[in-house]
Amino acid sequence: MALDGDDTLWHNETRFHLTQTALRDLLRRHVPDADVDRHLSDVEMRNLSLYGYGVKAFTLSMLETAIQVTDGRIPTADLEVILGWGKKMLGEPTELLDGVVEALQALNGRYELLLITKGDLFDQESKLARSGLGEMFSGVEILSEKNEDAYRSVLRRRHIDPKEFVMVGNSLRSDIVPVVATGARGIHIPYPLTWHHEQVADEKMPKQGWYRLESIAGLAALLDSIDRASPGVG
Repeated sequence: MALDGDDTLWHNETRFHLTQTALRDLLRRHVPDADVDRHLSDVEMRNLSLYGYGVKAFTLSMLETAIQVTDGRIPTADLEVILGWGKKMLGEPTELLDGVVEALQALNGRYELLLITKGDLFDQESKLARSGLGEMFSGVEILSEKNEDAYRSVLRRRHIDPKEFVMVGNSLRSDIVPVVATGARGIHIPYPLTWHHEQVADEKMPKQGWYRLESIAGLAALLDSIDRASPGVG
């Protein structure tokens, strides 16, 4: 079985939310009626194919947004402030969600645990190292995108039968929908804040093949029930 990292094992989206709020406040000092959130979202979507995911991509999109919203009039000092926010985000401690350590300890030895996350390689490796969780995983996969093809590639490379695989994560778009499409199962553990890009409308969700938990604390019990229904899931 595998678990996602960001907002499944450790806090992540909160950092982006707080920084985006600071950007909104800064830019509205220059352009009071600016729709900063919409503009930043549009820039991020355009840049995904160039920059991918993570803090570095977010920082570049913030800088581009600041220049465009102010028609290039933003002072260099403010651009330096925005750049500083990105650097601060990259160096912040990895803050684990409540119950994560206990949940992983309950699973260790019973399942072969993988970490499957996406984003900037250096940033994700750094967060994992700072988390102290590295030794609990038998393998780590840091993907540029989490889609059906990417999951199938991981499963083939690691000789895992999709029917014996479970993915646990907070993102419907990245951790559940593509996993279920491979014939595996997904377990969704929502995080209080979710980037709009990771959301999926209810009518587009698979009808079966996935479960929802309110907290990672209930993961071992849910897996027990899945095992009883389908022996060999791991």
